[in-house]
Amino acid sequence: MTVRDIVVPSVGESITDVTLGPWARKQGERVRRDETVVLIESDKATLEVPAPADGVLLEVLKVEGAAAKVGEVIARVEESAAPPVEPPASASAAPAAAPPVIEPASGAPTKAAPVVMPAAARVLADAGLTAADAAATGPGGRLLKEDALRAAAAPRAAARSEEVVPMTSLRRRIAERLVQAKQDAALLTTFNEVDMSAVMNLRKQHGEGFKDRHGVKLGFMSFFVRASVDALRAFPAINAEVRGTDIIYKHYFDIGVAVGSGKGLVVPVLRDADRLGFADIEKAIADFGTRAQAGKLKPEEMQGGTFTISNGGIYGSMLSTPIVNPPQSAVLGMHAIQERPVGVDGQVVLRPMMYLALTYDHRLVDGREAVTFLRRIKDCLESPARMLLEV
Repeated sequence: MTVRDIVVPSVGESITDVTLGPWARKQGERVRRDETVVLIESDKATLEVPAPADGVLLEVLKVEGAAAKVGEVIARVEESAAPPVEPPASASAAPAAAPPVIEPASGAPTKAAPVVMPAAARVLADAGLTAADAAATGPGGRLLKEDALRAAAAPRAAARSEEVVPMTSLRRRIAERLVQAKQDAALLTTFNEVDMSAVMNLRKQHGEGFKDRHGVKLGFMSFFVRASVDALRAFPAINAEVRGTDIIYKHYFDIGVAVGSGKGLVVPVLRDADRLGFADIEKAIADFGTRAQAGKLKPEEMQGGTFTISNGGIYGSMLSTPIVNPPQSAVLGMHAIQERPVGVDGQVVLRPMMYLALTYDHRLVDGREAVTFLRRIKDCLESPARMLLEV
């Protein structure tokens, strides 16, 4: 008999702990080589662990929700073995004798019904209960008002249940990084609003042709990525990071795009976003979203990044203060678009407006830079042709 171990594989640089997800096969079931037998969740992504050989899942050492270390044995497969079969019950085995039934004596005393006090009766009636639902504690077996109140409260207490669920590795990592950002950086947030009319008109005018040509919708995020690159070129401190007593200026633009994964927010990175066209950006973001929901993002796709964009508007958020993704120095928050009255050329008109928020590390970025950076993004979005002309 050859027994093969199933171990937790390496899931990325500096990741040592994972959480076991659901098992696709139960102990004793047959498995095939390279077939997924269990999912594991790191602080970056959910990964599939395959069977090392054809055989039977002999032993499961870690149940769903348990923590495990990279390299730890979590199950064993008996190679090329037949699945265990439960031995049939022996035909000659005599059935276990039924325990004797002892009939109660005909003259056994029965418990007398409690005497229900009037106040207790009213409480029971209001709660839809009977005397049998309450325990009488009064003298002589009387059912008191206090007894009725306890019985009436019992169903409500039973409904106030709690459930204890261990945090996943991803959720623990999100929590750690959010706390780290608050503790290690001097975070401030500045706000502005942008008139989305020009972007919406471009999408309406060219959206159908764009989709026919590229096979993907022309969304808002590509405009924000291009506007962010434009602004980062003009204000390099916002694309930098603090490392010890040094400032590291990044001469490349890796833009993290926050997407929901169903288990928490993840931030895959658009590498060299300055070299990507609108179609490239939209295709990459659509792919990130699909694979995030399926738990198929790779750990290396969510590492690094020089700047992050978070779109709370897809969930209906009107205004928020996003938290910087360390060691980055800033994050841009998008919000819901709503028609609001604004003054244009001396007239009050309705325009599709969006609030923007920029949270930044004040150790590295001055208030003037942050405000002007956000104004640059506003100008790019209100005059999107400038992003194509690079002016």
